[in-house]
Amino acid sequence: MHETRKQLAAQAWGSLLQVHAALLPELDRRLRDTTGLPLTWYDVLLELSAARDGRLTMTQLGERAVLSRSRVSRMVDDLTAAGLVRRDAHPQDARSSYAVITDEGMARFRKAAPVYVSGIEEQFAGALTVTDLQQVRRLLQRVLDHHDGALPR
Repeated sequence: MHETRKQLAAQAWGSLLQVHAALLPELDRRLRDTTGLPLTWYDVLLELSAARDGRLTMTQLGERAVLSRSRVSRMVDDLTAAGLVRRDAHPQDARSSYAVITDEGMARFRKAAPVYVSGIEEQFAGALTVTDLQQVRRLLQRVLDHHDGALPR
């Protein structure tokens, strides 16, 4: 039976979603068990650690961590309560604030990073060759490029 392009597209999309759904809980479990950080917190700390001066506006953080505005605000509140992030006022916009990674947040992020990376290697990359990984990266980047920056990166 010859599959149509739409069928192949739906199957590829379904496989991507299934891989995502299967691997995220395992990565989350590993991080929680080893470092006490949930994956969602790690993702926020990752984005803040990579940002210039370790800070992002809430909007920037929501786009980079792919969180809704209300979700990112609640997550920053939780991370602030844990001492891993602080909020700084935005000097040009009183309605906005920055999320800033603290020294403790950076230390916890650095402790969690090897766990995260090894989880990706074992759970995702372990089934693929270097050539496969290059192809997956290239193909997914092509999808992002097709949207001309409309998707957050």
